[in-house]
Amino acid sequence: MFGKKSIVYALLLVAPLAFAELSLDEAKRQGLVGEDASGYVASVSASPSREVRALVKSVNDKRRGEYERLAAENGIDIADMELIAGRKAIDKTESGGYVRRQGSGWEQK
Repeated sequence: MFGKKSIVYALLLVAPLAFAELSLDEAKRQGLVGEDASGYVASVSASPSREVRALVKSVNDKRRGEYERLAAENGIDIADMELIAGRKAIDKTESGGYVRRQGSGWEQK
C-alpha cells in the first residue's frame, strides 16, 4: 500500500501537469486572446507565448471543423458561416473581454 507521503509526493508531481494547460476562458479573462470577426480566436498580443499560440490553434482547429459541418448542413459557404459565428461570438463576449471587429484593431468590450 502507499503511505500518505507517497500520495502527497505523487500529487505534487502530477499537479503542475494538470494545471499547466491554459483554458480559453482563463486566457480571455487575462486578456491574452479575444474573439475576432473571422469567427476564430486570436492572440491580443503581437508576440504571444507558446502556450497561447497552442491554445489559439487548438480552439480554432475545433471551430473550423464545426463551421465546416454547419456550413455543409445548411448549404452555405464556410466563409459565411465563419462571419456569422464571428458576429455571435463578439456579441456574447463579456464586458472587459477583447474583440476585433472587421476592419479594426482590438478593443475591450
